Amino acid sequence: MQNSRFASLLPVLPVLAVLGSVTSLSIGTSYAKNLFPLIGAQGTSALRVGFSALFLLLLWRPWRWHTSRADGAAILRYGLTLGLMNLLFYMALRTIPFGIAVAIEFTGPLAVAMFSSRRPIDFVWVGCALTGLVLLLPLDGGQALDPVGVLYALGAALCWALYIIFGKRAGHLHAGHSVSLGLLAASLVVVPVGVVHAGAALLEPKILLAGFMVAVVSSAIPMSLEMMALKRLPKETFGILISMEPAVAALWALLLLHEHLSGLQWLAIGCTVVASVGSTLTARRRPPPAAG
Repeated sequence: MQNSRFASLLPVLPVLAVLGSVTSLSIGTSYAKNLFPLIGAQGTSALRVGFSALFLLLLWRPWRWHTSRADGAAILRYGLTLGLMNLLFYMALRTIPFGIAVAIEFTGPLAVAMFSSRRPIDFVWVGCALTGLVLLLPLDGGQALDPVGVLYALGAALCWALYIIFGKRAGHLHAGHSVSLGLLAASLVVVPVGVVHAGAALLEPKILLAGFMVAVVSSAIPMSLEMMALKRLPKETFGILISMEPAVAALWALLLLHEHLSGLQWLAIGCTVVASVGSTLTARRRPPPAAG
């Protein structure tokens, strides 16, 4: 009887894994924002990326695989972009709400998806994404978003787009191989910036412990859950579930950081989610290439 119940839950487990990944990432990032007054966004990002790189290096031991010069260059570009994306996103979080920053950052992968196909339906999703960005303007007379924070979030979006492009060039490698070395390269960008900004404060035991927890909750756990889900879910389903991230981030920011958004800002996040879900749904209907 227990075995049959467990078997009936198996199809649901990958879905729960993705939702758990998004939730863990949101909680970890919300907690990380509390470290900003102590070591700044730069120091917090350095601890997150540094500890994540160390964790994955010990887990995957990428030195077991041969890395050609071409693969090494691809991983380096992928990792440096990943590091800059993390740093810019944390810089954006200093002055704009978490959910809004995620919604803006999501325009990066959306742009990659849109440029890869120019069918009429894709312009609908482009319109949804642009509508979401326009709604973030103070159209209701409310307080305007910090323009510097918005620019940082847009920079993170650009880096996310490049991260996807560079990541595909290393896609033939084992995930543990490319991701562990990629995060090592990312730490070369983020850790020096954090050390220069926060200095010896990064070595305080309570700060190190908090940074380790941020790395585990916002990187190690989400990445592990996503890898498990990707093995068991169609890519389209996985993409749809990941598209919920801006809304989930905004909800956790409301609960943990008391970041209250206006109705138009919630609508903007909704437009981003609709654009992401729509592009994922229509992507699977693209016809296969014709035989030569």
